[in-house]
Amino acid sequence: MQKITTFLTFKERGAEAVDFYATLFKNSKVYAMHKHPGGGPLPEGALLHASFELDGQPFMAMDGGTSFSFSQGFSLFVNAETQDEIDRLWDALKADGGREDRCGWVQDKFGVSWQIVPPVLGQLMGGSDRERAGRVMQAMLKMNKLIIKDLEEA
Repeated sequence: MQKITTFLTFKERGAEAVDFYATLFKNSKVYAMHKHPGGGPLPEGALLHASFELDGQPFMAMDGGTSFSFSQGFSLFVNAETQDEIDRLWDALKADGGREDRCGWVQDKFGVSWQIVPPVLGQLMGGSDRERAGRVMQAMLKMNKLIIKDLEEA
């Protein structure tokens, strides 16, 4: 078992979130999904515990009730290799009530913040040409969804 695993606690709809996330990434599996039988602090059918993988990365999740929420101080960072992958993930995550933010950040309908970023961004900003790195930074700061072509042309 991996020593450290990300554990997501949703107000509600955790099972729906887990199923949704597993459809977005290849090599994803839901291993276990246990629902609340009722008679406790959470309603019957609430997610007690889920264990799953997203593209091979292990996660756990549960519904915690109204005292739980996500903040933008926590996000899931996705290395999206191509513009097609960026577009597909971005559109899926912002659908049905999600919200776009600047610099490749998008919050999904469950309140989880994601960063959808191409690896080329780090290469462009970390190179020896500091003027180009500055232009790339300025271009990125004007974008919500990152556009690889526009970053490369900066």
